[in-house]
Amino acid sequence: MKKILVVDDEPAIVTLLQYNLEKEHFDVTTAGDGDSALTLALQEHFDFIILDLMLPGLDGLEVTKKIRGASITTPIMILTAKDSETDKIVGLELGADDYVTKPFSPREIVARIKAIERRVTKDTTAQPAGHGAKAEQELIVVGGLRIDPENYRATKDGEKLTLTPKEFELLAFFAKRVGKILSRDALLNGVWGFEYPAETRMVDIQVSHLRDKIEADPKHPDYIKTVRGFGYQMEVPNE
Repeated sequence: MKKILVVDDEPAIVTLLQYNLEKEHFDVTTAGDGDSALTLALQEHFDFIILDLMLPGLDGLEVTKKIRGASITTPIMILTAKDSETDKIVGLELGADDYVTKPFSPREIVARIKAIERRVTKDTTAQPAGHGAKAEQELIVVGGLRIDPENYRATKDGEKLTLTPKEFELLAFFAKRVGKILSRDALLNGVWGFEYPAETRMVDIQVSHLRDKIEADPKHPDYIKTVRGFGYQMEVPNE
């Protein structure tokens, strides 16, 4: 049974989420403030974290920062107020994987979590396409990158990469399409599994995170190149 940590200081929201998630057979733990949420996240294993940004004590941004600082890659979905555009962007930059704006439908939360769960557990037997990428015992190899979709592991030049699930999915999506120019909309639909009108900033933030982890010089990337006016393209270094 998948474990979810729900963090919000509004009891009605916690009750609503807990009821709907437990109906879908998730094991739900709740917290009403940032300090308790951080303690739980550091001490226990969760498969997902739903985190409000406006919390007593540590706010959701600080909790996100500390969780990622502890190398915990659990997917984090932040809950934001309708007019908190800046906090939403900062949350994504600190390492959150997704966001939902209040007021929201519990069914939307469940659908997004299930989409993440399907991507993590799906059978990945499709062969990668594109020049420079090849399958080796179901691995995707692009230059010094070796990506194992079945076990959600990736290495660069033999060193393990510490990636969040969203970063891994983005890397695998690129690696299966080496040489192909991908628009931000294509990345949103292909990696997030939902349509986010005008939310291309989310893609840019996650690409930036991924470059920080796979590029020798993120400002002059060898693997993920920006194609101005179009989107991004993965290339094999020195080819």
